[in-house]
Amino acid sequence: MTDLLSELLAERDWLLGDGATGTNLFNMGLEAGEPPEVWNETHPDRIRALYDGSINAGSDMFLTNSFGGNYSRLKLHDRQDDVFTLNRIAAEIGREAADASGRKIVVAGSVGPTGEILEPVGTLSFNDAVDMFQEQARGLLAGGVDVLWVETISAPEEFRAAAKAFENLDAPWVGTMSFDTAGRSMMGVTATDLVALVESLPNRPIAFGANCGVGASDLLRTLIGFGKANPKLPIIAKGNAGIPKYVHGHIHYDGTPELMGEYALLARDAGARIIGGCCGTKPEHLVAMKAALESRPKGDTPTMEAISAALGGFSSDSDGVGGPAAPKRERRRRRG
Repeated sequence: MTDLLSELLAERDWLLGDGATGTNLFNMGLEAGEPPEVWNETHPDRIRALYDGSINAGSDMFLTNSFGGNYSRLKLHDRQDDVFTLNRIAAEIGREAADASGRKIVVAGSVGPTGEILEPVGTLSFNDAVDMFQEQARGLLAGGVDVLWVETISAPEEFRAAAKAFENLDAPWVGTMSFDTAGRSMMGVTATDLVALVESLPNRPIAFGANCGVGASDLLRTLIGFGKANPKLPIIAKGNAGIPKYVHGHIHYDGTPELMGEYALLARDAGARIIGGCCGTKPEHLVAMKAALESRPKGDTPTMEAISAALGGFSSDSDGVGGPAAPKRERRRRRG
């Protein structure tokens, strides 16, 4: 049976993803250091509002509130015995929201990094990482997600462990890495490396790509790096809404809806089929992104200069693989 995400990708040129989880929950009252996943149990109405925000903005999919819902991360809050339950509830709320929308909307089970470093650099074994991902995924699948979505990964070994866990469960999945260190992930993975990795897996993801990182400009440069490697799979772009700034004791992202609309167009032109936002992205950003994508035709792959002019300069001169980079420049005033 074809999964819903594959079905929608076969029908449409692009799909609109969701926005931020943390940013929007902080706006609802989540405190710093508080595990968002516990809100699935204690504040299900707010989690439903989070999902409905993306749905009402026109998203074709949204991620569940389960990013840190694994054993290692929940152990920090003495909730390690509730992995299955908290993930199941996150998915159940999402399933209800999607089914009530009257549209085909993909409920994607968010799976973040384990929070530990795998051997040989760290102490977490590959098999233990697989077990950790598998435990979380079981809860999400029991709650009714359409696809598992591992995100913000930095290490290839951890990406492989997630893939193996999902293979064991015979579940459809997608995966994104975060490229935040001069065009590379924190553990040194380049855009070219990720393409080679996903295409070497026995159970390839439905789609792959980049999320979070530094800013939208850097993420688009990574997307172009994917394209140069001629991937056979659809590409995902989930860039942050601007650059984080510390304002009055809180992190604030300075990207406007107008800027995120431009980002969405450039992401599509750079080859992305699934286009959403990460940190700082609110429903109003998604509305602008959808309007831009629906009103303007696809263009040629953008140059580094075009990206820099539209969204602001890059955080580094390197794209991670030795490709050309536009000079750094001041960000446009509309970012503020």
